[in-house]
Amino acid sequence: MKKLLTLLTFFVISTSVCFGQTNTEYKTALKKMMVASGAENTCKVVINQMITAFKTKKSDVPEEFWTEMSAELLKTTIGDMADMLVPVYEKHLTLADINQLIAFYESPIGKKFAEKTPIITQESMQVGQQLGMKIGQKVVEKLKEKYN
Repeated sequence: MKKLLTLLTFFVISTSVCFGQTNTEYKTALKKMMVASGAENTCKVVINQMITAFKTKKSDVPEEFWTEMSAELLKTTIGDMADMLVPVYEKHLTLADINQLIAFYESPIGKKFAEKTPIITQESMQVGQQLGMKIGQKVVEKLKEKYN
């Protein structure tokens, strides 16, 4: 019985250590991918936009506060985001997949894609809004046609 308990304890501890190393390695790779893909820069833009929005609502707060707050958020948010996203990415992509994505984003076409993604996203959102309005109009027309 003691041998079984010792073996089980060893298994639990070694599994925990291995999982911790894998998770740390995965998180490090995920952060690297976020930087290479431009997600880090996008996050910085969003933080700056949020700070600007808060500044307009709280104009009585000294600029020094906003500068410090912005610096603090920029320093911690990418790490926090990576921590929160590890379980999501691990469900769908292996460490090898993440490393291949890093290699892609570090290639010339990957760098171009990362650079152009924000503007493509912005323009795509505008197209999506137009499509959403078109769909909404069609639903309203059909509702009027059938139920008025």
